[in-house]
Amino acid sequence: MNDTPSPDPRPEPEAAPPARRRWWHHWKLLLVGAVAAPALAFVLYTWVALHWDYSDGERAGTLTKFSRKGWLCKTWEGELMMPSAPGVAPVIWNFSVRGDSTAVEINRGIGKRVVLRYREHRGVPTNCFAETDYYVDAIKIEP
Repeated sequence: MNDTPSPDPRPEPEAAPPARRRWWHHWKLLLVGAVAAPALAFVLYTWVALHWDYSDGERAGTLTKFSRKGWLCKTWEGELMMPSAPGVAPVIWNFSVRGDSTAVEINRGIGKRVVLRYREHRGVPTNCFAETDYYVDAIKIEP
């Protein structure tokens, strides 16, 4: 007879498939995503609100008040008295200034007739940027 061993009729067992990781095994990644996504959305929304003008223009009147206000976030805030018709109370327009160089120029115009150039930014989510929607970026003091 034959001395060669006969092939084993049983097939070799297949390797077990790797164990599937369940979604809760990635809890660290899910936690980072749950915190990072809203934070990123807030930062993106704030950037758009501060860089996209709703309107812009100029207002003229007498600068009556200008000061730096705030507990935690100090902002420059002011009031412009705009005369209307004789015998009618003037309209007070509140505005904010973000740049310190502009604030220095506006301080020189207190009590004088001025023309302020502004940009309106609606929907800014916090008062840390300004208390009003109107951001003044230039002043012209009339003689």
